Amino acid sequence: MSDNAGGKTPADFWFDPLCPWAWMTSRWMLEVEKVRDIEVRWHVMSLAVLNEDRIDELPEEYREMLATQAWGPVRVVIAAQQEHGDGVVGPLYTALGRRFHNEGRGPVIDAVVEALEEVGLPVSLAEYAEKDTYDTELRASHRRGIELVGQDVGTPVIAVPGADGEQIAFFGPVVTPAPKGEAAARLWDGTLLVASVPGFYELKRTRTAEPSFD
Repeated sequence: MSDNAGGKTPADFWFDPLCPWAWMTSRWMLEVEKVRDIEVRWHVMSLAVLNEDRIDELPEEYREMLATQAWGPVRVVIAAQQEHGDGVVGPLYTALGRRFHNEGRGPVIDAVVEALEEVGLPVSLAEYAEKDTYDTELRASHRRGIELVGQDVGTPVIAVPGADGEQIAFFGPVVTPAPKGEAAARLWDGTLLVASVPGFYELKRTRTAEPSFD
């Protein structure tokens, strides 16, 4: 993945549209685009794929969610990308996420259809929620992100330039609410800073708040 044209700093972002924490981080990244010379490149990953080898270790409620809700939205996004190009991924994610998370509707088919209509995509793409047509491409996109960051992560995954120009990937940052303005810029600057430190791997603390979509 090469640098973007025009000298902008690339930020590759892997998401599953079902994850509220990835949604929060993605809104931060859009804020960063307003205050720093960066360009976000959107990619799908899949919670279902991520957890399929350890499904028996997961709580029953989470297993049920993966089986009944996780495949549909990400399949629709990968189908849109394959049939209409990379440029539709970010806008479609925004349209889906606002309905799933901000409006609290979850990944219902009506929300998916409305999101497709909003961004000018054929509503027939919603049919891919129940099809494995592009699962090979979905798994390939997922694998590209995981190969950069490692297996012991969730979504989102963000990859930024490191000290030598190579991509350094992290899980997160996990943040709520999404910082805006200069606060968004400072968090981005800090992300680049830790990415520039050889051998830096992790900062973490226990979450004490739920995602705030305001």
